[in-house]
Amino acid sequence: MPVGYGFEQYGLTHLLWLGFWVLAVVVCCILFRKLDEKKQKITLIVLGSYIFFQEMLKNVVVASVGEFSFGYLPFHLCGINILLIAFDVIKPTKVVRAFLYYFSIPGAALALLFPNWTETPFFNFFHFHSFIIHILLTLYPLLLVTSGKINPDLKMAGKSILLLICLAIPIYFLNLWWGTNFMFLMKPDVGNPLEMFEKILGNHLWGFPILLPIVILVMYAPIFIVNKCKQKRLG
Repeated sequence: MPVGYGFEQYGLTHLLWLGFWVLAVVVCCILFRKLDEKKQKITLIVLGSYIFFQEMLKNVVVASVGEFSFGYLPFHLCGINILLIAFDVIKPTKVVRAFLYYFSIPGAALALLFPNWTETPFFNFFHFHSFIIHILLTLYPLLLVTSGKINPDLKMAGKSILLLICLAIPIYFLNLWWGTNFMFLMKPDVGNPLEMFEKILGNHLWGFPILLPIVILVMYAPIFIVNKCKQKRLG
């Protein structure tokens, strides 16, 4: 990767991508709601399949230039969400869809807000892949929520956290075995919010029990407000 050809965080390129992200998600959610049930199902299948295909394409590209390593396996949170979306396309479940809402949206959003691929120039496969895949990881669960296909509650949030812990435990040992840093369990990435906890508390892992309840509350707040408004209208 040539030095000096990347983009600046919150520079023009980054801001344009963020603007495209917001506009694309809003437009897609509006259009999706206008589709009938059959077309919505087809749309989710196509979108979920494309997300999985793009991730596999990334691995093919990495392998073709001889750079593939264990670190490219889909065991980061975003990679896990890609696999769960593929699972949801085949067999939709409330737990998986709630997990995608509570963790895929904020996880991918944080990646877009604090990208760790700033060294990639604009006309580069990984530049486009990183932005597009994270945009789609926010879009898929938002389509489910805005169309009423899921209505996440706090009970489902608890199950989502339990699923996250069940995934994190084996991934922690894989990190020890392979020397990887999946889910940032071993160290925070540069610019990652977890870095703050390492500086203040001496260990970035403190960030997980502190940030998880905040993430759940932030994600549940709009659902709670919408449900209350619906109850008032019905009342």
